[in-house]
Order: sequence, then structure tokens, then C-alpha cells
Amino acid sequence: MGILDGKGAAVTGAGRGIGRGHCLHLAEQGASVVVNDIELAEAQKVVDEISAKGGKAVANDSDVSTREGAQALVGQCVDAFGGIHALVNNAGNVRDRSFLKMSDDEFDAVVQVHVYGTFRCAQEAAFRMRDQGTGGAIINTVSAAHFGNFGQTNYAGSKGAIASMTYTWALELARYGVRVNAISPTGTTRMSATAKIGGKVVDLPFVDPTRNGAFVAFLCSDHAKWVSGQIFGSGGERVVILEQPKYGTGMYRDGGWGVDELIEHFEQHMKKELEPIGLMKNPYPFYDGVEPPAS
Repeated sequence: MGILDGKGAAVTGAGRGIGRGHCLHLAEQGASVVVNDIELAEAQKVVDEISAKGGKAVANDSDVSTREGAQALVGQCVDAFGGIHALVNNAGNVRDRSFLKMSDDEFDAVVQVHVYGTFRCAQEAAFRMRDQGTGGAIINTVSAAHFGNFGQTNYAGSKGAIASMTYTWALELARYGVRVNAISPTGTTRMSATAKIGGKVVDLPFVDPTRNGAFVAFLCSDHAKWVSGQIFGSGGERVVILEQPKYGTGMYRDGGWGVDELIEHFEQHMKKELEPIGLMKNPYPFYDGVEPPAS
């Protein structure tokens, strides 16, 4: 007996790496799984792994960035397993380029998969979960890159959008019994092999990408029915709550602030409070000013 017995689940981008781990853990806990990947042969390998262990799974190669693909994915889960009770939006891609060199095509390619794919698949799943009357769980995927990371305007922006959508959907879908959370996973994958910090490729230690899957299975289960609107760092040895954006240090003045008053007071009260920026949260770097290069 597993904590997901009788549940139908779909995982996007699941032919390898982190998505594969999600599928294996969901199936291990009794869920029947649609394994989605644009490379059908890779999706089928995961299906075969699950079947060999006595689980139930089917392969799917829909393009989840399109409305038709999202409908086909969710429809296959309903047709094959009698309903959809969990969706994991895991599919992703990268087209890294510094901001002034990034093309429209590079920007759009990432936004289409991450933002539109997450939106469309989640909406199609939520329609079904509402109409079934069963509720369910939607798990999105963000990244620490949305804190800001050099060369990833498209990717970081998409992940920030997904975080904000997660908070919003949790509020809107609770009335239907649908919980919405997100993970910021860690794991060594083809995408992580190209990871850059500060604009430079870094050689990171191996982290088993399948180790995010147990937490995803937990979030999809009734044991987590009280958890929604949250983002967690997962994988490796961690489960960490990612704090939501919030207002911090402030200045208040009767009648509001004019330019002269800001010139007089802003530096005195706010200079040492400016936030560190970027993925590594280095100390605020611009106290000496941001100037154009000398001519």
C-alpha cells in the first residue's frame, strides 16, 4: 500500500533526471503515472522501469507548451487511469545569453516551455480536478535562478513568474480542493551541466536528481492536504521553505515623500539596508556607484 494508491498523476519533462525521479517515486507510492517527454523513447524507458516494478505508467510526447499538448497530456491521464489527481510541471529548457545579446527567439523559447507550459498544463489539470470533484495537487518547478543569475533573463524571469503563479493559484483553487505548491529542486542533470554562476560555468558536485521525488510524492498525498501556496527547496539532504517576497525596512513621512526630502533622508536611513542581489546573495555591490566605462 502506498500513500497515492488509486491516484492518477502526470509529470512533464520526465524522461530523464529530476522528472524521472518524480515518476519513480509517485509510482512507488501507488500512483498511475503519465510520463511526458518530447523524446518518446526516453519517456518509454521510464514507463518500462515502473512496469518492471509492478507499477502502472504510460508514455506521452505532447508538446506541453501548447494548449493542444496540455489537453492531450491531461486527457491521456484521465482516459488511462480514470482521472487526474496530481500534476507535476517539471519540463524545462535553457537558452542562456547575456541580456544585451539575447534574441527574441532565445527569450521566447524558454518562456514558452516554462511559463506557458506551466500555465496551460496546470489550467487543464485544474479544470479536470474541479469537474471530478476530487480536488488534487499541482506541483510547479522554480529555481534559485529567479533570485537573479547572470545570463538567464529568460530562465530567471520564467521561474519568478512561476513562483507568483503558484501563490495566486493556491488562493484561487482552494475552493475546489486543489493545492498548489512548487519546488526549487537540486540535482545533477543535463541542464545543470551548463549552469553558470557569475557568468562562468561551475563544476558542481554530483547530486542524485531522483532525490526530489519523495518530497513530491508527499506533497501530492493527503498527508500534505494542509500545505498550499508554498515553495520548497528540495533534493539532496534538504527540505527548505523558500520565503515569499515581503516588504522590509521602510521610511514613512506624513504627507509622503518629495524629491528634496528623499535626497536629505534616503542615504542616511536606507543605504545600509539595500538588499544583496543574485543567486549567491553576495553583499550589495554598488555602493561606489554604477558608472559607464571611461571613454
